[in-house]
Amino acid sequence: MEVFLISMMAVAAAEFGDKTQFLALLFGARFRRPLPIIMGMLTSTAVNHTMACALGLWLREHLNPQVLHWSLGLLFIAVAVWFLHLDRQDSEPRLFGHFGPFGTSFITFFLTEMGDKTQIATIVLAAKFNAMIPVIVGTTLGVMLVNAPVIVLGNAAGTRLPVRAVRLIGAAIFGGLGVLALSGIHF
Repeated sequence: MEVFLISMMAVAAAEFGDKTQFLALLFGARFRRPLPIIMGMLTSTAVNHTMACALGLWLREHLNPQVLHWSLGLLFIAVAVWFLHLDRQDSEPRLFGHFGPFGTSFITFFLTEMGDKTQIATIVLAAKFNAMIPVIVGTTLGVMLVNAPVIVLGNAAGTRLPVRAVRLIGAAIFGGLGVLALSGIHF
């Protein structure tokens, strides 16, 4: 139980103010369907953290950090372009649009968490405690405790926010994050 609680609290603390939290807010406002977004995030986080526990130590030793920075930077720029896409207000986003809110959330959150501090924390916690299940469940719950309310908040705000404003703000922030990641600045 101790490993579970430490894992949950450590990752929840790391998640406050993270880019994942902003993405959760934007998806809540954009899709206005919180349950599929929450389920997509939950599933992708569980898969991501399972991989981090099982393979993370090997990846940490053998994967070039520059590859992660370039991949993350390009992903953020792709999301920025997606937010600028002038699709109809009631249509699904076109980047992963045919996957719907669940699939789009799963793919985007999964990719965004690659190399993120919560994934690194999961790697370290698994290595320290040598206990996969409590670490996976604890870290996944920590991410969800911080982000699920933000998705619901985004959903509530989404009915009051103009879609164009959400799109422009999202594009500006993700474009900026992409440029920062490509320039090698850690955030």
